[in-house]
Amino acid sequence: MRIVIGNLKEATHPDTLKAAFAELVSMFIFVFPSEGCAIALANMMTSDGAATPGGGFIAAAISHAFSLFVAVSVSANISGGHVNPAVTFGAFLGGHISLFKTILYWIAQLLGSVTALFLLKIATGDLDTSSYALRGGETPWNAVIFMIVMTFQLVYTVYATTIDPKSGDMECIAPISIGFVVGANTLGGGGLYGAAMNPAMAFGQAVDSWKWNSQWIYWFGPFVGAAIAALVYEAIFISSRNAHEQLPTKVVEKEYLKEYLIQVE
Repeated sequence: MRIVIGNLKEATHPDTLKAAFAELVSMFIFVFPSEGCAIALANMMTSDGAATPGGGFIAAAISHAFSLFVAVSVSANISGGHVNPAVTFGAFLGGHISLFKTILYWIAQLLGSVTALFLLKIATGDLDTSSYALRGGETPWNAVIFMIVMTFQLVYTVYATTIDPKSGDMECIAPISIGFVVGANTLGGGGLYGAAMNPAMAFGQAVDSWKWNSQWIYWFGPFVGAAIAALVYEAIFISSRNAHEQLPTKVVEKEYLKEYLIQVE
C-alpha cells in the first residue's frame, strides 16, 4: 500500500480544482436521472402502496448503468471519472491520488449529489425523493455485508479497467464496464437495501429527506469494500515496482507537483 499525502499547494492548483469540478458535474449527471427514475417509479405505485413491480428494478438498473456510463466517460480524462467517494478512497489507498486531492474529490462529489437532488425536488414540484433504508426483518450488518460485496465488485472493476498500468486498451471500455457492474448490482440488491454502492448518493438522499438512521451503513460498507478491492488488486496484480501514478493518464507526477508529495510506503 502506498499513501500519498500531498499538500495545500497541490490542492489549490488549477488542474486539481478542475478535476474536482469535473467530479461535481459527473456526480450531478449520475444522480439526477437515477433519482429521477426512482421518483417516477415511486409515483407509479398503486394507491395501496404495493411494491414497485419487477420491471421497475430493470428500469432503475438501466438508469443507473446508463447515467454512470456517461458520467464516467465525460470526466475520465479530467479527474479519472471516480463519481463515487468509495472509488476515490480505493484509489487513495493504492497511492494513485493524494490525500488532499481525495478530500477535494469527496467534497465535490457530495455537493454534486446534493445539488442534483435539490433541483429534482424543485423540478418535480416537491415530490419525495427516494432514500436508502433497511426494508425490515434484517440487521444492519446484513446490509453492511451486501454493501461490502457490491462495492468490492465496483472498485475491482475500476482497478482492472482504469488504474492498472497494464489495462491498455481496456480503458476504452472502462465506462461501460463500470456502468454495467453498477446496473447488475442494482438488479441484484436494489430490492433489498437499495444497492447503495455510492456514499455520496446516500448522503444526498439523507440531506434531502433528513433521515439519517441508517446512514453509517452506506458509508462503512462501501469504504470497507473499496479498501478490500484496492488492497487485493494492488497486492496481487500491480507490481510493487510501479511508481505513484495519477489517474487517468498513468504518467509520473508533473515536476511542479513532485516536490510537494510525501509518499509513505
